[in-house]
Amino acid sequence: MNEKITPYQSASVTKKEQVATMFNNISGTYDFLNHFLSAGIDILWRKKAIRELSALKPRLILDVATGTGDLAFEAIKILNPEQVIGVDISVGMLDVARKKIAERKLQHVFTVQTGDSEGLNFEDNHFDAITVAFGVRNYENLEKGLADMLRVLKPGGKIVILEFSKPTAFPVKQSYNFYFKYLLPVFGKLFSKDARAYTYLNESVVAFPDGRSFTQLMDKVGYQNTKHRPLTFGISAIYTGIKS
Repeated sequence: MNEKITPYQSASVTKKEQVATMFNNISGTYDFLNHFLSAGIDILWRKKAIRELSALKPRLILDVATGTGDLAFEAIKILNPEQVIGVDISVGMLDVARKKIAERKLQHVFTVQTGDSEGLNFEDNHFDAITVAFGVRNYENLEKGLADMLRVLKPGGKIVILEFSKPTAFPVKQSYNFYFKYLLPVFGKLFSKDARAYTYLNESVVAFPDGRSFTQLMDKVGYQNTKHRPLTFGISAIYTGIKS
């Protein structure tokens, strides 16, 4: 699902490889642009996503598509887990994450490694919780990625996914579409020198099966008690599910 929406529209290179290249290209400015382009709202979204795990009190957390580690840092701050492992396909993003881990002196609790969301290098039933922020829409095979995350989640464990969605109410829908389609690529090119990355962002959000369509896919894969929580007029959403 979503395989045809790729960053650089190259038929000779897989979506997975293109996504890795794209994030390597923008890794140096990723954090700044994230906060600038969302007016800092993305920070609040991450906090809300992590609080979905407060009752569970997970000790071992896997952060998939960890990027520069922002969601994992929130998890450490709010949940105080024993260990967080972050995986990502972008070496450039992981290099930034490692610098941030060292600056915060969190090497004892947070480690990162190169990893593929559709073929996680962990044993079955291993993690208390799994988190993903703005990553699932980049999966080459969304169903396969969801299934492999379910595999490594312990029974009773919970997954929390934060992802962009498509608002439907006027005038938020119209303003959001204009901003994502026309303004975002301009800012992206100005600050990251990769305008295509931010054009792809809009395309990937439009193509993503958000809302009930996504929870239905989670149900199909095998998650239980799936829920969908819209944030900020439906600009993004939190999805949760349990492994039985």
